[in-house]
Amino acid sequence: MGNFFPRWTNWLPLKLAVALVFIAGGVSVGVAYYFTPKYTRVGYEPSQPIPFSHKIHAGQLGLDCRYCHSHVESSGPANVPTNETCFNCHGAGKGNIRSDSPKLAKVMQAQASGHPIEWERVHKLPDYAYFNHSVHVNRGVSCASCHGKINEMTVVRHEKPLSMGWCLDCHRTPEKNLRPLDQITNLDYQPSDLNRKDFYASLLAGGASKEGIAQVITGEEELAYQPSGLDDLVSMAEKEFGKDVTQKEVGTQLKKHWQVQPPESCAACHR
Repeated sequence: MGNFFPRWTNWLPLKLAVALVFIAGGVSVGVAYYFTPKYTRVGYEPSQPIPFSHKIHAGQLGLDCRYCHSHVESSGPANVPTNETCFNCHGAGKGNIRSDSPKLAKVMQAQASGHPIEWERVHKLPDYAYFNHSVHVNRGVSCASCHGKINEMTVVRHEKPLSMGWCLDCHRTPEKNLRPLDQITNLDYQPSDLNRKDFYASLLAGGASKEGIAQVITGEEELAYQPSGLDDLVSMAEKEFGKDVTQKEVGTQLKKHWQVQPPESCAACHR
């Protein structure tokens, strides 16, 4: 009786075993890379063509982030500063702030030639992920929430993972990151620095009702006690949260009264 299977099938089990080994190895390497900070670029700290120190400009001098990144409140991308932005302070005849420094030679050359400074990009989302800076900044998410304490960095580094899971954590509990709009670019902001009475007064001025504010404070759907006014709200908050203003207190109020409802579906970022 002749062989039912052709001769090449004798090697099939071995070939399958080798293929499985390579597949398992590839999966292991992929997981080890794509699920680690290396893939999310955490710690990435490239050298820039000009040694611009955020620690000096944003920290020591207190320069507002929006002076250089001027479109974050109105556009999706956060623009890098133009030559003219640097030249406004350091250009000859415009304050002459260290305009003769060798470190600024490329600024002067770029201004004279009209060619932009080629900054090295630090933060980069995949092309398939959509992110809009203006939506976040105008709804109480600070620069520091995504970029860290930039005002303490001599060389900017990639501080946060910016991964899908990391973004979803914020979308599911946005109250952990929300803050008043006038504190968005205050990179040293702490909720305890806020004046509680002023904070609640701003909510009332923005259209929130005292009953709605009280419900957020107590967590009650129907209030057992109706607050009579601002001082009453402050007393309720002190009893609930303690002497100092807390992030939970600020975040839950802003989430409620600004109607912050971040999407959690795939279509939010993958368009």
